[in-house]
Amino acid sequence: MKFAVIVFPGSNCDADMFHAIKDSLGEEVEYVFHTETSLDDYDAVLLPGGFSHGDYLRSGAIARFAPIMPAVIAAARDGKPVLGVCNGFQVLLEAGLLPGAMKRNIDLKFVCRTVELVVESNQTMFSSGYAQGEVIQIPVAHGEGNYECDDETLKELTAKQQIVFRYNEHVNGSKNQIAGIVNAQGNVLGMMPHPERAVDALLGNEQGLAVFTSILRNWRESHVTTS
Repeated sequence: MKFAVIVFPGSNCDADMFHAIKDSLGEEVEYVFHTETSLDDYDAVLLPGGFSHGDYLRSGAIARFAPIMPAVIAAARDGKPVLGVCNGFQVLLEAGLLPGAMKRNIDLKFVCRTVELVVESNQTMFSSGYAQGEVIQIPVAHGEGNYECDDETLKELTAKQQIVFRYNEHVNGSKNQIAGIVNAQGNVLGMMPHPERAVDALLGNEQGLAVFTSILRNWRESHVTTS
C-alpha cells in the first residue's frame, strides 16, 4: 500500500506522519507537495497537522485552494482512504469533505497534552482495530479544535454513526465532545488528536497505531475481494 503525505507551507507534523507509515506500519510513503496536481499513484492520502499558510483567515482556509486539493477531493470521491489530522481535519472541513467547522478553543488557549478518547464507532476503515467503547490516550496540540455544527448535522452524524472518536474529558469545548468524524461514505476521517504521535513504544504510547493498521487491513481485504 502506498501513502501520500500532503505537505503545505507551514505543515509541521508531516515527518511524524511519514515515520508512522514507514517505520511503524512498514508501508511505502512519499511526501507530496501542495503544488502537485495528481494523486493517481497513491492508495491513501494523509493530511498532517501544522499551520498551513500560517492559519491566516481561518485554519485550513487557504490550503483548501492549493493545487493538490482537487486531487484530494477526487481521491475521496473514488473511495480512497483520506485521513486529516488536526490542521488536516481543518482543511477537510474547509474543502467540504466533512460537515461542520472549527472555532477557537473555548478558553482561547492552545492545548498540548495527552487526552482520553472514547472509540464511539469501530465500524470504519480507520477504527476497526479498536474495540467499541475502548478508551485510548492520544496527544492533542491545537488552538482551534472546537468542532461546531448545527443540530441537524449532529443528528445526522449520530444516526449514521459518523462520530468515530469523542473526548472523554473537557479539552476544547467541541460540540458533543466530538474529536473525530467520518464522511457518509466512510472513507474520509478528520480528527483533532494526533495518532501519528502515538505509534512508538520508545515514546511510551502505541495506542494511535491502530488507526493506521485499520487502514492497511481494510485496504488489503478490499483488494483481495476485488482481485
